[in-house]
Amino acid sequence: MKTIVTLLLLIPFLGFAQIKLPEQVKKVIPTKLPSSSSVLSSNDISNGLKEALNKGIEKQVTKLTAEDGFYKNELVKILLPEELQKVDKTLRKLGLSSLAEEGILMLNRAAEDAVKEATPIFVDAVKNISFTDAKNILMGNESAATNYLQTSTTTALYAKFNPIILNSFAKVGADKIWASIIKKYNSIPLVSKVNPDLTDYTTNKALEGVFKMIAVEEKEIRTNLNSRSSSLLKKVFAAQDKK
Repeated sequence: MKTIVTLLLLIPFLGFAQIKLPEQVKKVIPTKLPSSSSVLSSNDISNGLKEALNKGIEKQVTKLTAEDGFYKNELVKILLPEELQKVDKTLRKLGLSSLAEEGILMLNRAAEDAVKEATPIFVDAVKNISFTDAKNILMGNESAATNYLQTSTTTALYAKFNPIILNSFAKVGADKIWASIIKKYNSIPLVSKVNPDLTDYTTNKALEGVFKMIAVEEKEIRTNLNSRSSSLLKKVFAAQDKK
């Protein structure tokens, strides 16, 4: 022990390059000091989660704004509500399959157009979100941050998104197509008349589709190291990898 203490005192004068330390001495000298950058603050985690959600909007949600972004994406394609499934079947039986299919297409076209207009709404929602327990969300399931965003913002987003959907219905001609479909169906003898609120239905389905696509990217970031495109994402989600 006395030898070790003596060597430690001599180190500053001899220099590390000029002395080969005994193994006993190496064990008491730390070779690497802990880095403060490895310590995660709640602010780091919150910012990392926001960056992951924004990446979902940038990479995945923008796909929805392209033509067929909803219509040819089986994960989010908007199908008819239960009330209108009988309308669809009846029209097809009457040889009006093309009209029925056009009705479905127009719902999806309206959603594609609306998401294009509403993308800044989602960006602002992420920017303003307050994670009440960021660490638990980070350590949660593969879509925990997306689920938190959905729970925290859906009501407010619906209020902003609904009029955009209504405008998109008119813009892509969905309102006229569906007015024609409903009128034709209601004129069939002995059927129960329908009067669905397609704006409300499409708004909810479009929002649902947006959150699904954000969740796709969140899962990718959580499970694929190569998807962590910034130092913050690498730092924050590395903590999740250790759970």
